[in-house]
Amino acid sequence: MPQYMLLIYDDPSASPAPDSPEAQKEFQEYFAFSEEVQKAGQMVSGAPLQTTETATTVRVDGSGEAVLSDGPFAETKEWLAGYYMLECPDLDTATAQAAKIPAARHGAVEVRPVMDIPGM
Repeated sequence: MPQYMLLIYDDPSASPAPDSPEAQKEFQEYFAFSEEVQKAGQMVSGAPLQTTETATTVRVDGSGEAVLSDGPFAETKEWLAGYYMLECPDLDTATAQAAKIPAARHGAVEVRPVMDIPGM
C-alpha cells in the first residue's frame, strides 16, 4: 500500500501557548488522531519535532566539507513541527486524514507520496 508523509507546518504565532487550556485541548486532538490512524492500520510512524532553535542545517561546500549552521535553512513564518507517515490506499484518503490534524487549522499539512524504490 502506498505511504504518504504528512508534514505538519505550524505558525507559532497562531498556535495556543504551550501551557494554555487551548493547547491541552489540541494535544488531546493529536492523541485522538494518532489513535484513529493506528486503529485504522494506517500509522507507520509519527513524532513532534523540537522547535527551530534546536535545528542544525548541514550543507556540503564545493570542497566536500560539511558546513553546519544553527537553525533552519530558511526564514519562514511557519516551521516544521512534526510528521505522520501513513499507509493509505490513495491520495484522497491521505489528504482527508491530513485535514483532521489540528495544525491544519492554523498552519498547513503538506501531503507527499513516499517514493517507492525497488530493492530498497
